[in-house]
Amino acid sequence: MMNTQHFNDLVPLLWLGLVTFVLAGFVKGVIGLGLPTVAVGLLGLAMPTAEAAALLIVPSLVTNVWQLLAGPRFAALARRLWPMLLGICLGTWAGGGWLANGGNLAGMALGVALLAYAALGLAAVRLHVPKSWPGARVGAVGAGIGVVTGLVTAATGVFVIPAVPFLQALDLDKDDLVQALGLSFTVSTLALAAGLARDGVFHGHAIGVSLLALAPALGGMFFGQWVRARVSAPVFRRCFFVGLAMLGAELVVQHMR
Repeated sequence: MMNTQHFNDLVPLLWLGLVTFVLAGFVKGVIGLGLPTVAVGLLGLAMPTAEAAALLIVPSLVTNVWQLLAGPRFAALARRLWPMLLGICLGTWAGGGWLANGGNLAGMALGVALLAYAALGLAAVRLHVPKSWPGARVGAVGAGIGVVTGLVTAATGVFVIPAVPFLQALDLDKDDLVQALGLSFTVSTLALAAGLARDGVFHGHAIGVSLLALAPALGGMFFGQWVRARVSAPVFRRCFFVGLAMLGAELVVQHMR
């Protein structure tokens, strides 16, 4: 039987997990991304980054598959983006062990990644892939972007940099971009899960807790989708990136001590 002290020690962590996944789902519902970024960032304040990443696997996979299947052009996007998706898998696998064995360095890397992502978002940096580039060249660049994204994923548990700016640079229409993000994040989640399982972090207990996190994440996402139709998306995005920058800075400072 669990003693009272042990239960009392768990209560703050349970509340943190509940609030984190509701908030992460809410952000994803409003802007279409951010669940892993918010979840790993907040949970990383209270636990090792690898354990935080393991808890996001099920909510991230379910919400991203949902986002992926809701779009109209899965097959066409898969054919266009397969070099990047393959690069993500190779990069994540090549960086295996970084997250599980990184200690403070993994937490600091996560903080730096969040700061970089927030800076790009606040600066409204928007790249463009020239339409004159042949498909082979775009594919080669995409493969390189995928490998770097996989390495960042393996080191931090966050898979938005540099995949998201690259997908935005392709000038896809709104529905295709949302579906492309869902495809990229789904592959990244599966690659991360495989790496964490290999390192012994994503196991039976972590899978169970990750399953429990699904309900608050979905609840937050549904609420976020409701809010999206009623608030200014640009204002929300700016607030999101400011908050992300503050979280990244806190993680860097915390893991420098």
